[in-house]
Amino acid sequence: MDFKTADLYDAHGEALRVCEPIFRDFGGKPRFAGPAVTAKCFEDNSVVKSTLADPGEGRVLVVDAGGSLRCAMLGDLIAASAVEQGWAGVILFGCVRDSVEIRQMPLGVKALASIPRKSQRRGEGQRDIPVTFAGVRFAPGDSVYCDEDGIVVSDKPLDL
Repeated sequence: MDFKTADLYDAHGEALRVCEPIFRDFGGKPRFAGPAVTAKCFEDNSVVKSTLADPGEGRVLVVDAGGSLRCAMLGDLIAASAVEQGWAGVILFGCVRDSVEIRQMPLGVKALASIPRKSQRRGEGQRDIPVTFAGVRFAPGDSVYCDEDGIVVSDKPLDL
């Protein structure tokens, strides 16, 4: 991908929504983009696992995990599944684990932190609904662009 979020902002300005700078890069691809698939779940990664097991087709999973720092919502096994299924990346308002392994994968991952504790699986959570975190509303199908400088979101794909 040949874009920079700073250049996209310069070209499109306030037409873009810009996330607050609260995320760290954990994946092997700090620059990634694609249409958003959204999920909302709290300390239960069932929806994350099942979604990333579906064909990704270059999309980005955007997860509102409530900002929890108590457990990880993504680990190496689920991240490997995302790579196999062709996902471009994951934006996680929550934590990851297995960060060393995830950093070796060709997957974009932005999250708040890393923690060894795994989440519970109770089959809870929602998919394909609007979610809001880091000062930005994400809707299914929004175009998401991520790099080392941050995350910008557009209602429609941008010319790169």
